[in-house]
This record gives sequence, structure tokens and C-alpha cells, in this order.
Amino acid sequence: MHIKWNALAQTAGVSFGVTVAVVAVFALGILALSRREAALSARAGEGGQASGGAKPALLAGAYACFALCAAAVVYGLVLIAAP
Repeated sequence: MHIKWNALAQTAGVSFGVTVAVVAVFALGILALSRREAALSARAGEGGQASGGAKPALLAGAYACFALCAAAVVYGLVLIAAP
């Protein structure tokens, strides 16, 4: 049995890089949601309305981050299940 160490190292490196990237994107999504919630609570504390219009870009960014994470997971599952 012969192990291709170069291929094993490349696979491990790419796996580590993709894992770090997906975790970072998910963390950015969580950060965007928490900043939106902080903006909503600050607006409510000032006597303003607590709903609607509070940083819609943050919500869209959070959704985009979560969609990117979901796409990476689905792509990984497709690679595993491919014949």
C-alpha cells in the first residue's frame, strides 16, 4: 500500500481552509444580526419604533452569509454523495 502524502496534505489543507472560511462567514452573519438587534434596541430605548427599517443592510448581509454557509454545506454533501 502506497500513500500519496502530497495529495493527503493538499486535501487536509483545503479542508482546513474551507472550514475556517465557512466558520468566519457564519460568524459575520451572527455579528450582523447582533448589530441589527443592538440598533433595534437602541431605537426602542430612545422612544422610537422598535420594528422596521433598522439597518436593513445588516439583515440582508446576515441572510447572505447564512445562504453562503448553507451553499457550502450542500456542495459538500453533493461531493460526498456523487458517484
